[in-house]
Amino acid sequence: MTVLKNLQIFIYVGLAALLSWWLVQLNEQRDAEIKIAENSPDFFSMGYFKKEMNIDGVPKSELAAEKMQHFKVDGSTHLEKPVMTLYNPNEMPWLIKADSGVMAADGDNLQLNGSAFINREASKTNSALTINTSDLRVKLASHYAETRAWTEIISPPNKTAGIGMEATFVSPIHLKLLSKVKGRYEIK
Repeated sequence: MTVLKNLQIFIYVGLAALLSWWLVQLNEQRDAEIKIAENSPDFFSMGYFKKEMNIDGVPKSELAAEKMQHFKVDGSTHLEKPVMTLYNPNEMPWLIKADSGVMAADGDNLQLNGSAFINREASKTNSALTINTSDLRVKLASHYAETRAWTEIISPPNKTAGIGMEATFVSPIHLKLLSKVKGRYEIK
């Protein structure tokens, strides 16, 4: 009888250990699932579009992207292939394209990653202007952009290149290359 009683106690202890191990595994799995959920987007959109108007109802800016994901952890919005349009009264709009972008939670700071292409078509008062650069930081409220990367400004037939750029896209338009500036200019 004592052998049977000892065997019975051994089985109860073994089952208790197995149950404890299973509960620990279940709790660790639940913690992992919660961590994954915290770092995932809380909403997304395919074909994102946002238009901002001034107080008179005139378009101020537009932001479009192939895909948008909003993350609740830091409030950031991640964009794939963003295209931004900045409007100025009586002038052609500025078009800014990039590979990807991250909008900060404040809705004013946009980091454009990878290649960035800025374009303004010619008008009666201004010549066409194209800017090729990368890793561009844009302040939406002030229509200001800056980069530390190589930048090329093309206003046919002229070309200017340098490292780093500061640009203001509202009147007065201000484009400044920061270092190692080289240019090729043709006189008409």
